Amino acid sequence: MSLIDLLTGNTGNQVAEQAENKFGISKTQVIALLAVAAPLIISYLRNKSQDANEAEALNNALDKDHDGSILDDVSQADARQAEGGSILSHIFGGDKSNVENQLSQNTGISIDKVGPILAMLAPVIMGYIGKEKQQNNVGAGGLGDLLGGILGNASNQAQQQQSNPLNDILGSVLGGNSQSGNPLNDILGSVLGGGNQQKQQGGGGLGDILGGFFGK
Repeated sequence: MSLIDLLTGNTGNQVAEQAENKFGISKTQVIALLAVAAPLIISYLRNKSQDANEAEALNNALDKDHDGSILDDVSQADARQAEGGSILSHIFGGDKSNVENQLSQNTGISIDKVGPILAMLAPVIMGYIGKEKQQNNVGAGGLGDLLGGILGNASNQAQQQQSNPLNDILGSVLGGNSQSGNPLNDILGSVLGGGNQQKQQGGGGLGDILGGFFGK
């Protein structure tokens, strides 16, 4: 299953419905948030996995806690929100508040709800990575390539299928990286409309796409 299939299929929709019911936010906004946040989480993990100790820690966490079973029972996402918060704190570190602020500004979801929604998503993303890891028989040394492959495949799929706003968002997120080595700069900078490259092209990044998506 590709990342786009995860986000646009039953799993993404079920997470979005849970968040909609719990936080009173439109499902459309939640799905747009997931479309940006999921590749961002995976990009950060890919960068961390370049460090051997981080790769080993991630490998152990995937083997121990993230076997992919959550994909068969997405109701776990709500119950595992506290765990998801801890996952995000480790992944984003000092960037966490900046990430949440940027995502809040560009999706229209209030800052006090962005973090909890991301915390519901995090165990789902980890479960997805864990399942891909098992299916591809990857160890700690191969995690960087596995994560890069997930992003690359999703980029290709989104650009081939740009027939709806969600694929447009994913195509921009996954195809707009400046590859500075910093996922926050690459995705939040270029794609969310804060990067010079995006401005020179006359685009507002995610803001423009979300405008059409939400009918504003």
